[in-house]
Amino acid sequence: MTDPAASATTAPAITPAPTERGWGKLVLAIVGFFLIPTIPQLRALLPVDQTMLLFVPALAACSLVGWWAGGRAFMAIAWVALAVAMTAQPSVPPNAFSNLVRGWTLLLAGSFGLVCLFGDRRPLFSRAILALGITLVIGAVMSLIGPVTISQATKIVADEFSRRNAMTMTTMNAFIQANAKLWSDLSSKVLSFVTLPADTEKELGIISGWGLAVFPALLALQSLAALALAWATYHRLSRARLGAPLRPLKEFRFNDQLIWGLIVGLTIVLLPTLATIRGVGRNLLTFFGALYAVRGFGVLSWFMAPGSLGVTLSVGFIMLAAPVLQFFAALVLMVLGMAAVVLGLGDTWADWRNRTRPTS
Repeated sequence: MTDPAASATTAPAITPAPTERGWGKLVLAIVGFFLIPTIPQLRALLPVDQTMLLFVPALAACSLVGWWAGGRAFMAIAWVALAVAMTAQPSVPPNAFSNLVRGWTLLLAGSFGLVCLFGDRRPLFSRAILALGITLVIGAVMSLIGPVTISQATKIVADEFSRRNAMTMTTMNAFIQANAKLWSDLSSKVLSFVTLPADTEKELGIISGWGLAVFPALLALQSLAALALAWATYHRLSRARLGAPLRPLKEFRFNDQLIWGLIVGLTIVLLPTLATIRGVGRNLLTFFGALYAVRGFGVLSWFMAPGSLGVTLSVGFIMLAAPVLQFFAALVLMVLGMAAVVLGLGDTWADWRNRTRPTS
């Protein structure tokens, strides 16, 4: 006769690992990640406009680590093959910027895979930050000993922004020429349409100047977003767990010690004696300010009705594509972003979400 106590000792109950469920919000996030950089104003600002190059190698890295953890070999082979095909395919037309982006994506995916393999106890955000740091260090070393220096890379990036803006203006001018009568009628009714092409070209140039000044910070932020989306996608496709599920935006927080990144950036920007490295300060402010803005949006999402924040941001980004409404949309998004930064910073000390919880 079997002793129940002995059975319980030798065969403990196994609790299934938590899993992510539902594709709706994730698909919307992925679609936004792919489409938002195609908006002309954001294409003139963001480092990588073809964000598939960031997403697919990151997902391939997750699949490889998942295979090591007992996942399916077919999934790892398929995603790695797709990543290799994408990165090996020559750009049309050939340009140096495309080679830089492909090199960055491979370094990022490899670093993230190694961090996941040897740091399986870390949460996703810590893994992503560590992988990003490793990639930045390797990239800096390669710029010192490799064929492309930092100054050359800066020129390559500037040329890429100029190329994108020229493509945008070519498309706009072609549309105007193809619809000359309609455009003439609109211009006679709305005077701002008369100078719209010239104003758009000037605006894109200013935006690209901003993008060039904080290119490393924006590239790092795009990379973090790609790693988060790849992580969530992998855990919906595979049963082999790599870590805890990706938490909702309303629960997003991180180590409060990251406030020092913002403080250091602010110090560098404000002190005249550090003018030679002011670019580093701007990038630190941009990167850590964006992280605290996301944390602030998490606080807003905690207190707002479900889905309302996402709808507001989506409408704002859609309005950016409308010539007449883009100034108003940019102003609203800027004010909302600044409010989110303040909320995120305040959450470091006030911990808003643990003070008052919504009743519904």
